Amino acid sequence: MYPEAFINYLSHFHGDRDYFECHEILEEYWKEEDKGNKDSVWVGFIQLAVGCYHYRRRNTAGAMRTLQKAKVILSGKEPALASLGIDGKKLILRLDELIVRVKDGKEYKEFIIPISDAKLEELCIEACRLMGAEWCKEGGLPPKIIIDRHKVRDRSTVILEREKALERKKQNAGSD
Repeated sequence: MYPEAFINYLSHFHGDRDYFECHEILEEYWKEEDKGNKDSVWVGFIQLAVGCYHYRRRNTAGAMRTLQKAKVILSGKEPALASLGIDGKKLILRLDELIVRVKDGKEYKEFIIPISDAKLEELCIEACRLMGAEWCKEGGLPPKIIIDRHKVRDRSTVILEREKALERKKQNAGSD
């Protein structure tokens, strides 16, 4: 009924709060299902996770930029969000509140994506249980390895892809 990637995204988002993993999971899914569509609901959720990642690390500029992008993408998509078991109106209201919190320099607080389908929530709670996380636990920060995940990831494939893209660009420029 719901994409497994989305269930995993929500489980990490509300369980271990590994926003970096949320980004990775949904980016891979987006590239398979809706690649190139930068207005995709998946991109909106990716931006939301990235914004929360920046906010928790006190990168206000990065958080504001990505959360505002998330809001622009997710606004007006209530039917698509409803089909994913998400209350779109509440999501946008909460996103507005989060943006104000970041803008005002307030301390990080967990963000809750408003799930409107009890079955989806059950699936996510079970996924959290299986990964050893507690669904929607408030307070406290995850381990530093999760907070600073970007510092420990293997970027060799990203670097290789960028180099290939640059090479293709050069070849295309040379053929004009």
